[in-house]
Amino acid sequence: PQTAIAALPHCHWTDGTLVDLAAIGPILRNHGATLVADLTQSLGALPFDCRVIKPDFAVAACYKWLLGPYSTGVLYVAPQHQDGALLEHNWMGRAGAQNFTRLVDYQDKFQHGARRFDVGEAANFALLPALASALEQVLTWGIVNIQETLRLMTGDIAERARGLGLQVSDPAYRSGHFLGLRFPAGLPDGLATRLAKQRVYVSVRGDSVRVTPHLYNTADDIDRLFKHLGKVI
Repeated sequence: PQTAIAALPHCHWTDGTLVDLAAIGPILRNHGATLVADLTQSLGALPFDCRVIKPDFAVAACYKWLLGPYSTGVLYVAPQHQDGALLEHNWMGRAGAQNFTRLVDYQDKFQHGARRFDVGEAANFALLPALASALEQVLTWGIVNIQETLRLMTGDIAERARGLGLQVSDPAYRSGHFLGLRFPAGLPDGLATRLAKQRVYVSVRGDSVRVTPHLYNTADDIDRLFKHLGKVI
């Protein structure tokens, strides 16, 4: 009852463990709390339906699975919050700002819908065309296709990791594009650095080694991972 806002990911950033937002959302709403979905680790690779999850807000940085450039991000604001107070005021957030000939007519009203929440210089001529192309490509591939393709890839990685004695979350509880490998005896010293010297790049997150392949990775890449992983454990 003392919780006002729950900011939760769709999957955990260390190992891809799924967070059941569809189940959590109604509980929060019943207690009058706000759900903010942090989709940075999943949007573009894991299907997400606002009509099902019904978040109050959803936000994602675009440089990960949306394949966009740094310094870009997207925000969804549910209709009931689109008249909310702004964190940042700028002239492009005001009504009629697109009409440059009438900028001398200062406006108290804001842009319609979630556009009122845009940061200053949201019309970034250098970055937005790159982001638009990235989003078009992701949509052309299809989110479901991306997820299922990567699920097969991480499934292979998980099976081979278990063969080395590593621990991997059950596939029923993790996203298909994300994998965390845990070492029962603890992480070997300098694991990520030693792999990087062999041009195998993984991330250490807590007690997990995060492995996040994408469509550009191949079976040869997976073979290379395990060839060198077997030498350092």
